[in-house]
Amino acid sequence: MPKNLTLRRGRADDLPSIINMLADDALGASREVVADPVHNDYVEAFAAIDTDPNQYLAVAEDGEGIVGCLQLSFIPGLSRRGMWRGQIESVRIHSRARGEGHGQVLFEWAIEQCRRKGCGLVQLTTDKSRPDALRFYERLGFVASHEGMKLGL
Repeated sequence: MPKNLTLRRGRADDLPSIINMLADDALGASREVVADPVHNDYVEAFAAIDTDPNQYLAVAEDGEGIVGCLQLSFIPGLSRRGMWRGQIESVRIHSRARGEGHGQVLFEWAIEQCRRKGCGLVQLTTDKSRPDALRFYERLGFVASHEGMKLGL
């Protein structure tokens, strides 16, 4: 584990740091709202995540503050004989801490949580405009086995 890195469940008072990380690239800057106080949509989403036993918002801290986050969702399903899946989303590493191994630590932790839950696979989506993220996920063993589709509402 990178020096002084701790992982824990995110708290409501972490929202400003998390939102800043989500907004810290061209794609995120176009879709996130960084404001003080935190926009109520984020507060409501956090409350829903925090009270759902199949959701876990993880943050990574070093000696200077929050350096990473991800949301881990456990999804029950009927296909594959009722197999559970782990879904990893909203992965970010603070710009000051990229390249230090924090992302790998977060993923190793998340994958282990999926094993403990009995998940048969771990999945994620990544935006095609983030080639560095795609290479990172491939290095971790993820395979682009399906074509993802979305419909904005």
